[in-house]
Amino acid sequence: MRRSSAQGVLYGQAVANVAGIANSDLECMDILYLEGRVTAGRLAEVTGLTTGAITGVVDRLEKAGLVRRERDEADRRKVFIAVVPETAMKIGQLYVPMQQAMEKVFSAYSDEELRLLLRFANEGYKGVLAATAALKSLLDTPPEKRPDLKLKKRRPKP
Repeated sequence: MRRSSAQGVLYGQAVANVAGIANSDLECMDILYLEGRVTAGRLAEVTGLTTGAITGVVDRLEKAGLVRRERDEADRRKVFIAVVPETAMKIGQLYVPMQQAMEKVFSAYSDEELRLLLRFANEGYKGVLAATAALKSLLDTPPEKRPDLKLKKRRPKP
């Protein structure tokens, strides 16, 4: 899992390099694509970046033609960040080799096995969210009061 995760990060870096943007900007772009149209505040919340950092990210992505700022129809003070689908598709094409490789892998599994893998992936995602929240909570805890982070030894299954 760690190797796969690390390789995913490296693949993302290669995509960012080919697209001519920073890897962190690409990650924000991906979150925007998954979340849909969001405010800069929401993007900061989801990424853990400051609103000032998000302003820089959005400025760079807007300059690259990947996102646009849209005013809320009901409240003109509110601004949403939205993906520009036409230019985002160009970045999406850079993931075709990854998608093809994964389709080849998936084709070797039965539908039942794929359902199990999907369940594992979804539950793993929930676990990562919980672990991230727990780790972020340490930011509000003074270093001297932080708990020791040690793995518990697992008992062998009977």
